[in-house]
Amino acid sequence: MEETPHNCPGTGSAQAGRGTACQGCPNQRLCASGAGEGPDPAIEEIKEKMKTVKHKILVLSGKGGVGKSTFSAHLAHALAEDENTQVALLDIDICGPSIPKIMGLEGEQVHQSGSGWSPVFLEDNLGVMSVGFLLSSPDDAVIWRGPKKNGMIKQFLRDVDWGEVDYLIVDTPPGTSDEHLSVVQYLAAARIDGAVIITTPQEVSLQDVRKEISFCHKVKLPIIGVVENMSGFVCPKCKKESQIFPPTTGGAEAMCQDLKIPLLGKVPLDPHIGKSCDEGRSFLVDTPDSPATVAYRSIIQRIQEYCSLHRPEERTSLVPE
Repeated sequence: MEETPHNCPGTGSAQAGRGTACQGCPNQRLCASGAGEGPDPAIEEIKEKMKTVKHKILVLSGKGGVGKSTFSAHLAHALAEDENTQVALLDIDICGPSIPKIMGLEGEQVHQSGSGWSPVFLEDNLGVMSVGFLLSSPDDAVIWRGPKKNGMIKQFLRDVDWGEVDYLIVDTPPGTSDEHLSVVQYLAAARIDGAVIITTPQEVSLQDVRKEISFCHKVKLPIIGVVENMSGFVCPKCKKESQIFPPTTGGAEAMCQDLKIPLLGKVPLDPHIGKSCDEGRSFLVDTPDSPATVAYRSIIQRIQEYCSLHRPEERTSLVPE
């Protein structure tokens, strides 16, 4: 997504997609298609639906393959270890839904009731929703344009019967495009706690993550903090630490200091993480003594502390004033 012009009229304006500032913007056609129609009524419906959800956390990354879905899944697993905490995991990666596989729910189907779609429950207190549950095969390709993706996200937020939920975790695709704008727009009035941004140490990843941070600032989405995945590897035999992805520009730590945002922690590489995800199991339970598990639990504790201390504000604007 290219940088939003400072004089962008905003998606709710009658000039959306039609003003001089809109020329050349990649979202010009999408904005123009809804210009002058007033606020989407679904926003109020979603706000009402989300009154039963206490905390809403988006997991973002500018770069694909940095472990965003893995982190989303294990954040859900860890929170749900407390039987008194009700957790919902929503996968809005429409074209690459990996949450069903990671959560061990491949092949499950969504059921519809009078109160809407029922999520697929891994545990009594952990419900999951993904477009992957709507496909006839895990190998099916979802070939949709932006408006259809946005409609699917709207349905997930408005029509899924989540019930009383303590945490809603939203796993997003990489980038800063249609899906991200949609979920922020639809949840803005429903109060989002903030975003957790995932990166790896190398500059090619940090470059895209800086764009993600810029996106959060522009749409007024609070940043809970940054997680650096794949942060070194300790050989299980010789205990020597290697940098598989060298932090040539100082890694996430230097970036966070520069941009004045919190670094939640660093998760080292552990081959068992990929194995647990492939088998649809919780790495935190399978390998409790791993340095990666210790890092995960420390990061998740910080996220919980953030949510308990910060009361999210209602936001109605998607661009800076």
